[in-house]
Amino acid sequence: MVLVMKLLFLTCLWPTAVLHSSHSQHHRLHRRQQMSFSRKHNSKREIKMRKLDSTKVRPLKTEQLLHIEDHDFALRPGFGGSPIPVGIDVQVESIDSISEVDMDFTMTLYLRHYWKDERLSFRSNKNKSMTFDGRLIKKIWVPDVFFVHSKRSFIHDTTVENIMLRVYPDGNVLFSLRITVSAMCFMDFSRFPLDTQNCSLELESYAYNEDDLMLYWKHGNKSLSTDEHISLSQFFIEEFSASSGLAFYSSTGWYNRLFINFALRRHIFFFVLQSYFPAMLMVMLSWVSFWIDRRAVPARVSLGITTVLTMSTIMTGVSASMPQVSYIKAVDVYLWISFLFVFLSVIEYAAVNYLTTIEERKQLKKRGKASGMYSMDAVQAMAFDGCYHDADEDMDLSPFPEPCEDNETRASQTNISNADTPRLKRKRSLKGNVGRIILQNNHVIDTYSRIIFPSVYIVFNFFYWGLYI
Repeated sequence: MVLVMKLLFLTCLWPTAVLHSSHSQHHRLHRRQQMSFSRKHNSKREIKMRKLDSTKVRPLKTEQLLHIEDHDFALRPGFGGSPIPVGIDVQVESIDSISEVDMDFTMTLYLRHYWKDERLSFRSNKNKSMTFDGRLIKKIWVPDVFFVHSKRSFIHDTTVENIMLRVYPDGNVLFSLRITVSAMCFMDFSRFPLDTQNCSLELESYAYNEDDLMLYWKHGNKSLSTDEHISLSQFFIEEFSASSGLAFYSSTGWYNRLFINFALRRHIFFFVLQSYFPAMLMVMLSWVSFWIDRRAVPARVSLGITTVLTMSTIMTGVSASMPQVSYIKAVDVYLWISFLFVFLSVIEYAAVNYLTTIEERKQLKKRGKASGMYSMDAVQAMAFDGCYHDADEDMDLSPFPEPCEDNETRASQTNISNADTPRLKRKRSLKGNVGRIILQNNHVIDTYSRIIFPSVYIVFNFFYWGLYI
């Protein structure tokens, strides 16, 4: 009875299982047909996109022709063997600026590298080279040359990056770029502005020492060329030269280094007009006080102060455009000596005025006082009222001489004949005796200063220009 019941149960489940199996097979078949259709559709779409985007085809052909995918360009050519020679060729386009304050220079140049990489060799029936732009540089090995002591540098990118790569069938490579670099120049200003500065731009491999890379000038001294029209406002370019050497680093070893040397001689005419010539004029102007009456205190003092302040302004202007060096420059020597001459002219008048005061006091003590009135000579009276007084005819003993205009007014009011007045006699005698009066009123220090100051300054100029030129 139990067996009969099991048979009946299996008979009822068998049609349901058959129907479920057939439905599952049909669903799998439908899914396979959809996936096959999708793959065919995507394949056709990719082929169509490749045909439309033709730029994707050329790099693939280039990479296949140069076998870029077949080699590891992270390693230098000939890795593990002898160092790879890399030739350098430089054409200087311009020297843009020279800065004394920052002690640097800015130069624009064409930098060309030459080396051989057999991994880039290709077949060519006509033996012609292939030229590429900067997009291929990132996929192959190039020398890692950098500028020693550089502050700023950039590759020109107008209208595109100024980079050129040329590959020859035998594997020789030319890599050229246009670059502007600002580098340090260790300047010596001890002879400024009569100086000549020697600057250099240094090239070196950053990662590869002399065991891996040999850096050299491609054509010797002819590897460095310059534009004929290079000129600077303050300097004359005397020479350009190329040299090479070695640099040692304690942690990495010896490296090949190339030098671009150039000498700059400064134009002096600008500084003659701005510094030297004004300083000369101020020194000569200070000598004018030696010819002014020693009693004219305002005139001589104001002249001396004016020349001192002008010299200070000239010195400040020169120092503002120069680096703050700890040694004395040639222009400092000249300006400080000139300032010393101007300052001594002020000190000279201070000495003259002091000695004159002492001398007058001694004379007053000898003459004494008469009823509170001082005895004055003609020169002293002229210093007070600006008029010449004849000691024999027109000297009185009043404390302050009367002004010339008051004397003439009183003479006209008293109806005294003009031909017989002492004032006219003073005027007549003044016309021919002004020079004699000034010379007689000079102090001995003024007399000697008129000769000593110019003579010493001329001798100083002879020594200065003879030493620095």
